[in-house]
Amino acid sequence: MRLGVPLVLAKSLEGDVVQIVSGGLTDVGRVRSNNEDAFRILEPLNLFVLSDGMGGEAHGEIASSLAVETIIRYCSDAKEDSGVTLHGASNENWSEKTRRLQNAVLDANFKIFQSAQNNPEQRGMGATVTAAWVNEGKLSIAHVGDSRAYLLRSGNLQQLTNDHSLVAEQVRRGILTRQQAEESDMQSVLLRALGAHPDVEVEVDEAAIYPRDVLLLCSDGLTRMVTEPEIAGTLQAETDASSAAHKLVELANDRGGLDNVTVIVARFQDESKGWRSWLRRGSAKKD
Repeated sequence: MRLGVPLVLAKSLEGDVVQIVSGGLTDVGRVRSNNEDAFRILEPLNLFVLSDGMGGEAHGEIASSLAVETIIRYCSDAKEDSGVTLHGASNENWSEKTRRLQNAVLDANFKIFQSAQNNPEQRGMGATVTAAWVNEGKLSIAHVGDSRAYLLRSGNLQQLTNDHSLVAEQVRRGILTRQQAEESDMQSVLLRALGAHPDVEVEVDEAAIYPRDVLLLCSDGLTRMVTEPEIAGTLQAETDASSAAHKLVELANDRGGLDNVTVIVARFQDESKGWRSWLRRGSAKKD
């Protein structure tokens, strides 16, 4: 599935009006028979959500779809609320959007857990999630698992999220080097995922957004196949968001496509560059 979003306006931290052009693509890859990834771009809210399901025959694709749709619905409905939100630790300095996004992920976790409990054939299913919400120059991030969010600024690619995996934790503790982690056969072992328990610790953060920044959300089907320098180079070379997403998925498949791969790209551009050219570059394309 490929999605192109033409034009959305927002403000940067400096108060500049920026145009957001975004696109996303998900692909089954070259090895798997089904796609357990899911994503949504909700352009009226500047909301981006990506999830990688787990469980195979235990319906990982149900878990990822439930995660994405629950978060979209929760953030879209101002009246939406759930008792599970009371379990989430909150920072009083976070914006209302950041707290709401955290609550949405907590709600998604509980719904996946509940669905598995109510349907024996779904036992063992779970999902990662990485969600980003842009509002008034601030990027709100909520994250569980090993899908990732990156920000490209002035040619530098910064990972905004931490992988909640066994090998990533071993790297943080100095037990493994990053290269050893990338070669480990334990990369798929997660320490945190949606649906495993009735509650989950959600990694939450905020970041400033400036004109010419590029946001990337991706599943591990990309990062296990394509290096970060290659990702940065592609985002710099492909100025169209949908084309950049397609190129990154293509690179992952060219390297073997060992897993489903999903990519969301959002570009932030100073409005002074001209809305007509951005409307053309961001228009949806057919496969």
